[in-house]
Amino acid sequence: MSSARVDYIAPWWTYWLHQFPHVNLRFQPLDHTFKPQEENYQQSLLFLGCVAAAGLGVNLLCLAIYLSCLCCCRKDEEEEESKKSNSCCVTWAAVAAGLICCVAVGVGFYGNSETNDGVYQLTYSLYNANHTLAGVDSLVTGTMGGMQSGLNEHLSRLGEIFAARGDFVQTLQFMQQMSDNIIKQLLGLPDWEKAKVDLTAIADQTAYVEYYRWLTYLLILILDLVICLAACLGLAKQSRWLLTTMMVFGVLTLILSWASLGADVATAVGTSDFCVAPDKFLMNQTKDIISSDIVHYYLYCSQTLPNPFQQSLTVFQRSLTTMQIQIQGLLQFAVPLFPTAERDLLSIQHLLNNSEASLHQLTALLDCRGLNKDYLDALIGVCYDGVEGLLYLCLFSLLAACAFSVMLCAIPRAWRQIANRDRDYDDIDDGDPFNPQSRRITSHHSHQGNMHSFCSYSSSMGSQTSLHPPTQAVSNAPLSEYMNQSALFGGNPRYENVPLIGRGSPPPSYSPTMRATYLSMTEDQIRHFGEDFRA
Repeated sequence: MSSARVDYIAPWWTYWLHQFPHVNLRFQPLDHTFKPQEENYQQSLLFLGCVAAAGLGVNLLCLAIYLSCLCCCRKDEEEEESKKSNSCCVTWAAVAAGLICCVAVGVGFYGNSETNDGVYQLTYSLYNANHTLAGVDSLVTGTMGGMQSGLNEHLSRLGEIFAARGDFVQTLQFMQQMSDNIIKQLLGLPDWEKAKVDLTAIADQTAYVEYYRWLTYLLILILDLVICLAACLGLAKQSRWLLTTMMVFGVLTLILSWASLGADVATAVGTSDFCVAPDKFLMNQTKDIISSDIVHYYLYCSQTLPNPFQQSLTVFQRSLTTMQIQIQGLLQFAVPLFPTAERDLLSIQHLLNNSEASLHQLTALLDCRGLNKDYLDALIGVCYDGVEGLLYLCLFSLLAACAFSVMLCAIPRAWRQIANRDRDYDDIDDGDPFNPQSRRITSHHSHQGNMHSFCSYSSSMGSQTSLHPPTQAVSNAPLSEYMNQSALFGGNPRYENVPLIGRGSPPPSYSPTMRATYLSMTEDQIRHFGEDFRA
């Protein structure tokens, strides 16, 4: 048993997964032996899925607490440093979520491909083993049919022809005994029909499930990538409806990630339980179909193990050889006496030659090396590529859950910043000269009207006490005074405190002091500066 272990050694990750706790839903510890038919073992795998569901609950609870704190514990966002800090936090959170999501999708594609390769190798080996068993069954059935129908028919006619010769009749009877002996040996071989049907059903069902599993994960990977890209696009364009939609899809994808994690962990643990001791499980499953020595012969295929078919094949070979010798003697001695017997004797000889060819093919097919190779290929496909791919899919689910958790934390902050920006924009006074929209309106009206109409409008507001600058200070204001006063407004010469008399055209915008000065002008001031305004 131990000598055959050099052909198959379970990988380390299967032993690691095999050590996972096996507990039923009543929290009772169970044996780690692979027993898929038992209810307790099924509950132990379901318990692993429940652990993933508990992880989902904790994740959603943490997100709910975070969102509650974000809504209730508001900070003063009018401070510029706080705004910059929040914006930087959202940006880095979006970058982290995008990178984690891209890594998760890459890992997921690799794991999905590895799992598909392992399952394909399993189904290919099952179909190949089924082809071998079908060949054995076809050869046995064909040889038995030829012996029972064809040979007996020819021997009956020859018995009628050789009725007058007792020695020839005894030869025919001896050949009949050899034929019955061959049929007996063939009947002693195991019935492969039931095993063949089981392998076909397992391969077909496995291929069917694997196709939809692969397709489902492919759609999940594409969905994760699309949601991540759409969320990044919503953050870049600051689109609230897109961010809200992606937040809903993010919650659904988070739930899907944890669900896939539970399914992958349960499948990986169950498969690892099988991979640690596959021979024991197969011998228990086939004990009612095939004898244990035959199963042991194919599972280990050691040179020290005896071939359980060797005796039957040897008797088959010797019986065929004896019958061929008898036919050669009858062709040599009976045909000259009974020429009509030649046709039946030649037909029997052809039948024996075909049976010998079938014997050689049957010997090759019954050899353990072919089926043992299929068995080892199936184990390598499942326990190496398959379980490894499931581990990568588990990693993908964890990374996807982390990515969408970060994304769900970043989207509400971004949504709040967009809402605050819109609220601050709506609070701007339309009469504020620093408002770009107000400046555009003022510039538009300044091109349509003249200064006299503006002053007339100002005079209608009523007389107010104001500073009455002398004419020389207004009309002959030196350049140094103009620059000094413009420096009071941040060095921007657009906001001046010097009246516009003699300028010929108003500036593009007005400072608050200038506007108050113009609105406080009296009728006397308007008449005093009237000629300059009309200019």
